[in-house]
Amino acid sequence: MTSTDSSSPAPRALIPNALSIVTRDMAAALAFYRLCGLEFPDDADTAPHADAVAGGFRIMFDTRDVVQGFTPDWSVPSGGHRMALAFECPTPADVDAQHARLIAAGHQSAHEPFDAFWGQRYAVVRDPDGNPVDFYCALA
Repeated sequence: MTSTDSSSPAPRALIPNALSIVTRDMAAALAFYRLCGLEFPDDADTAPHADAVAGGFRIMFDTRDVVQGFTPDWSVPSGGHRMALAFECPTPADVDAQHARLIAAGHQSAHEPFDAFWGQRYAVVRDPDGNPVDFYCALA
């Protein structure tokens, strides 16, 4: 049966409520995301799984070992990203401040703050695993 099979009943509305991030270094990943405002228990730095809730949305972190434990053929993606986590900032100035805060903490900028043609102040910083993390705010 395929997704185009019209004899299948329509599924109930699915609600996205979580994002899973695979990390090579849990402590480094959580330190980065703490700087983004997420909260984790202190002992999460050494755990194989950790999660935080932000605005009703769950962000889950698993070590590579955990993922390979249930998906043995998993490998680190290469050649670019397909998804990025984005944080809405209260003001355009907060986009610049968050970018500066992460860069000062030693993280790599993927895109300096700029006024995007789509009407947002926008910046991108790479997390410790190289994932792009976006910061944005409407310009007015």
